[in-house]
Amino acid sequence: MRLTILPALLLAFPALLGAMPAKAQDRLPSHCFAVAQGIARVMPASFGTALEADHVRIHYIDHATFAIEAGGKTAVTDYTGYTGRRDWVPDVITMNNAHMTHWTPYPDARIPHVLKGWDETGAPAQHALDLGPMLVRNVPTDVRSRFGGEARKDGNSIFVFEAAGLCIGHLGHLHHAPDDAQYASIGRLDVVMVPVDGEYTMAVSEMAGVVRRLRSSVVIPMHWFSGASLATFLGVMGAEFEVVETGLSSLDLSQKNLPGRPTIMVLEPAMID
Repeated sequence: MRLTILPALLLAFPALLGAMPAKAQDRLPSHCFAVAQGIARVMPASFGTALEADHVRIHYIDHATFAIEAGGKTAVTDYTGYTGRRDWVPDVITMNNAHMTHWTPYPDARIPHVLKGWDETGAPAQHALDLGPMLVRNVPTDVRSRFGGEARKDGNSIFVFEAAGLCIGHLGHLHHAPDDAQYASIGRLDVVMVPVDGEYTMAVSEMAGVVRRLRSSVVIPMHWFSGASLATFLGVMGAEFEVVETGLSSLDLSQKNLPGRPTIMVLEPAMID
C-alpha cells in the first residue's frame, strides 16, 4: 500500500547549530538488540524549526548523505565535503571510500570527529564514539574490487547511530549481504538507510533480502540514480512493507511514533541551504 503525506501536515526542521556538550547518561537506552515497540505513525518534518526532546531528525541531503540530529548533536553520513550553502559544522562525519561520492580526502578541518569506514593499514576500522546523546559505532564489511580483482576486505562500514532510544543504521556502499556475525554486531535497527541502485552496490533482489532480515520499522531508500531504480525497489518490497512517499527531505522519529508495520519512507534529497 502506498501513501502520500501532504506538505500541510508537516512539522518543520530545526537549525543544526549550537550543540551543547552532554554526558553519556543523557542518552536514552536504545533497543538495538531488542524489538522496538513503536505503534504510532512516523512524524515528518522539514529543515528549519525546533526538534522535540527524545526525537531524532533525519534529513536526506543527497545520494547517500544524511544529517542525523539528536540531543543537540549532529552527524553526517557518507560525507563528501559539501552539504549545501549553509555554513555549519556537524559534530561527527562518517565516510566510505568505495567511490568519491561517499567521502572526501579534505573534510572541513572544523569537524571534531572524522570517522572513516576503512583503516589505512588494511585492518578493520573500529569506532565507538560516545557523544553523550549520540553513540556512533561501525560494523566493517568487504567491498568488491573496482577492476574485477580480489575483494577489498573491510573496505566499507555499516555505521550505527544510537540516539533518543533509537538504533539507526546506514549501510554505506554495501556490496555483500552481512554474515551472521555481522548481523549480530549490527543488532536490531529501528531505522535503516538502504542503497537501492541495484547495480553499483547489490542487486535489488539481494538488497531486499538484507532489508527483510533487518526487519526495521522504518526503511529509507538512498543511493538511487533514477526514479526507475527506486521504483523497482518499491515494487519488490511493496507487498511486504507499507510505502510512504513523503515528498519531503526530513523526518522526526521517536520510540513512541515508530510505525506498527515495517514502512518504507521515501525522502527527497535536498541540500542544507
